[in-house]
Amino acid sequence: MEGSLLFLVIILGVSFIVFATAKLKLHPFLSLLIAAFMVGLLAGLPLNEVVAAVNGGFGGLMGYIGIVIVAGTIIGTVLERSGAALRMAEVVLRLVGEKRPQLAMSLIGAIVSIPVFCDSGYVILSSLKKALAKRAKVALASMSVALATGLYATHTLVPPTPGPIAAAGNIGAADYLGTVILIGFIVAIPTILVGYIWAVKVASKIKIEGEEVTSLDYDEIVKGFGQLPSTFKSFAPIVLPIVLIGLGSVVKFFGWTGTLADIALFLGAPVVALLMGVLVSFLLMPQLNEETLTGWVGDGIKDASTILLITGAGGAFGSVIKATPVAELIKGIANGGLLNGALILLIPFVVAAALKTAQGSSTAALVVTSTLIAPLLPEMGIEGAIPLALVVMAVGAGAMAVSHVNDSYFWVVTQFSGMKVTDAYKAQTLATLLQGLTAIIFTMILWVILV
Repeated sequence: MEGSLLFLVIILGVSFIVFATAKLKLHPFLSLLIAAFMVGLLAGLPLNEVVAAVNGGFGGLMGYIGIVIVAGTIIGTVLERSGAALRMAEVVLRLVGEKRPQLAMSLIGAIVSIPVFCDSGYVILSSLKKALAKRAKVALASMSVALATGLYATHTLVPPTPGPIAAAGNIGAADYLGTVILIGFIVAIPTILVGYIWAVKVASKIKIEGEEVTSLDYDEIVKGFGQLPSTFKSFAPIVLPIVLIGLGSVVKFFGWTGTLADIALFLGAPVVALLMGVLVSFLLMPQLNEETLTGWVGDGIKDASTILLITGAGGAFGSVIKATPVAELIKGIANGGLLNGALILLIPFVVAAALKTAQGSSTAALVVTSTLIAPLLPEMGIEGAIPLALVVMAVGAGAMAVSHVNDSYFWVVTQFSGMKVTDAYKAQTLATLLQGLTAIIFTMILWVILV
């Protein structure tokens, strides 16, 4: 099969994924697997090649990032259960100052969401947000949106959050994770600021019923959690892996050799760096016993299982697409000069935004979009650390826009803040749209400057 018919088959496969997840409520894992077989068969691939592509795509991607995702979710679970996330929030609040409570909440959210899912992060910090809103005498809706957008920015842009890691693995950027993290932080800064400004200028005008009678007190919340871990212990499980991965990236970039360089490359391998983070996170556990070493770690593994399955199925879907003649078709389009420069980034952005808006899950949008665009990148000459990292940012930017009623995070924000759905559309949904647009604009600017 060639030409427009092949594109039609791929569009049909993507449409099935969206319809099955959004309308039939079928789990994305099965939607992706069914779509993989459907595309392979309709494209006319030999039956044995379809099976080989599905198996190879699933297993190959797990070999790159499977352990990394599990390690990241374990770290997030320990930070959540131990009170380390609350300690990090407290430190950021002291540094920023209570005179800028919305900025403090945005930064707190951005830090906590690097290893912790944004839904969980919002729940963990919800009582803190309400207490700070009362103490600073600012609108609760403003604090809610500041926290939600801060969490959301790093959730879709900065590894070791599973979505960006999966996207990096799908497009062949797993070896450049240090660069992806660095670029992710750079793009996340204006994205966080846009959410903060929206929280101050727009969400502050929204009144939440009953917010003035809340009995929450900041000091009581901190004391009620018990003895919080130290600042060093709280930040170490996040900072250590990022530093190790960054060091490994520097050694690789400069081509240094020798024993020390080999050690740095070993420790900077994402799987090793994240496992080091897991080991350091054990220092946060109140006791090293069955409850923590089996219970907490087991819960982290359970949280990772869904992401692993979706990511693996996405890898299978992408592998089937790569097995079709679509690469040659894309090469012809690329050689025709239709896809050049920073405008290339609009393709993954639009695809991810469409998937996110249609089916609700940012992680699913990151996984599916990255598998779809993976065959395009080599044909358009996109390779190397910085270009691939910027592609991950473009996908992440699309996966932000927009969060509305089919997104579980939208309901977490509304329910834990007390906002009406109509107010949440104005405060949260429009904020995520602006964040996505900001992220893609800055990503394109970076492409012009760096590529």
